[in-house]
Amino acid sequence: MGMAAGRPARLAVGVVSAGRVGAVLGAALAAAGHHVVATSGVSRESVKRADALLPGVPLAAPDQVVTGADLALLAVPDDVLPGLVRGLAAAGCFRPGQIVVHTSGAHGVGVLAPAAEEGVLPLALHPVLTFTGRSEDVVRLGGACVGVTATEGDEAGWSVGEALVVEMGAEPVRVPEDVRPLYHAALAHGANHLVTLVRDCADLLDRAGVRPAERLIAPLLSAALDNALRHGDRALTGPVARGDAGTVAVHLRELDAVDPDLARTYRVLAARTAHRAQAAGLLPDHAAQEVLRTLTEDQ
Repeated sequence: MGMAAGRPARLAVGVVSAGRVGAVLGAALAAAGHHVVATSGVSRESVKRADALLPGVPLAAPDQVVTGADLALLAVPDDVLPGLVRGLAAAGCFRPGQIVVHTSGAHGVGVLAPAAEEGVLPLALHPVLTFTGRSEDVVRLGGACVGVTATEGDEAGWSVGEALVVEMGAEPVRVPEDVRPLYHAALAHGANHLVTLVRDCADLLDRAGVRPAERLIAPLLSAALDNALRHGDRALTGPVARGDAGTVAVHLRELDAVDPDLARTYRVLAARTAHRAQAAGLLPDHAAQEVLRTLTEDQ
């Protein structure tokens, strides 16, 4: 493999596969001076993505991609990864000195055990970013963090993982193996449920005939996100954080009338908000209890 000043030397990179994440990280590694020698992809979208982000890189079967690589980048869905690693190991695709990286947020390096038994350096590099699979993702990667997991106690391995992330222009953050599932749950809770929350908000406005909903809420929600990141719980505003139980009751009445399922979601989130506001000293205990009573009435 070779190292230069603590950085991985120029590596032959194989990308399995040219999905949204794999193609972008492959392009970022190529921009850092590494040589992407092969990638895999069978769907029309993957082939187009490889042509756009990894021009001139030949398409090959996954076992051929990995066999010819110094750095094998396994960018496949969480549930596909364990079987892929086992299959590649059984086919003799791994060799001592290889770097084998996966990009799954849900897994640490334990899932790479069949490869590690062959003497590879196992790494989990999870970009904390949503991907479109287009060239702008390579630029956006420069402002993102990447969760890095290496084998516990292997400081050289951690250093290689961090160096690869820095070369791609991103910021490495160490995520120990044992907290990887909780780390992934936290990110999914934030990113996935934020989209659900925003779309529920826009749909309610649209149903009420208040349009364009997205234009209306964009500054509000952007400011709320920015304030939450900057100021923590002190960014909480609105009737729950103020203890305005009467307004909360009106909200529940309106939501129950148009979408009872969404009303139930509002109740759960409002209760969480009340508890956080109370713990932060923003909402007096008596006001918090009044809001919580309102949220549980008529259920």
